[in-house]
Amino acid sequence: MRILLSNDDGYFAPGLAHLAETLSSIAEITVVAPERDRSGASNSLTLDRPLSLHKSHNGFYYVNGTPTDCVHLAVTGMLDDLPDMVVSGINDGANMGDDTIYSGTVAAATEGFLLGIPSIAVSLVSASNGNFSTAANVTLDIVKGFIQKKFHVPILLNVNVPDIPQEQLQGLEVTRLGRRHKAESVIKSVSPRGETVYWVGAAGAVQDAGEGTDFFTVQNNRVSVTPLQIDLTRYDQMGYLKDWLGLSC
Repeated sequence: MRILLSNDDGYFAPGLAHLAETLSSIAEITVVAPERDRSGASNSLTLDRPLSLHKSHNGFYYVNGTPTDCVHLAVTGMLDDLPDMVVSGINDGANMGDDTIYSGTVAAATEGFLLGIPSIAVSLVSASNGNFSTAANVTLDIVKGFIQKKFHVPILLNVNVPDIPQEQLQGLEVTRLGRRHKAESVIKSVSPRGETVYWVGAAGAVQDAGEGTDFFTVQNNRVSVTPLQIDLTRYDQMGYLKDWLGLSC
């Protein structure tokens, strides 16, 4: 089995190293990740300049672009053989609820999915305990399951793992995305040169975290696995919109 690994924390991130080492026991691993932290890059592609590909001392490849760039470059131009799976992570921090819209970790997996490859995004819901091995072993089990019984439909999974020792996990649950309140306002400041600058504010507090959501599941020390889709169409508004535009027969 061939697995392409990427992330949004950069090729030097400890979560990526844990994932590569753990998955190498069952697969041929290729790592193509950003040269620096690109958290929050979402699904952006670099279109205004060429991309450069380099190889680090540990054998990981890195790109001067976004997580999406990394997967797109690897699949469509770098690799001679397509990977059987794309795995993105292990992100140092949660990617739940609304976070998935902004997440570069999820975006790297999404790009694999858009290119027709089963893909998984993995995040450690960090409490600064550094239990990357827990998330790596959870990922290993999921990938083993995929090998033993392949999905009959394309898959894009968003996996969030509590930052606790593996023996403390209370199982695994299939979940839906929760919701956050709107983000906090930007923080206005002044640079040393006297320029007005703005820092993007923190993510909003959790709003929808009821039973069945990713937030609830992780809070209860279980691994959250959410199947994602790309279709953003609001189907329940299509009829109303036709009426509003005067298009109804």
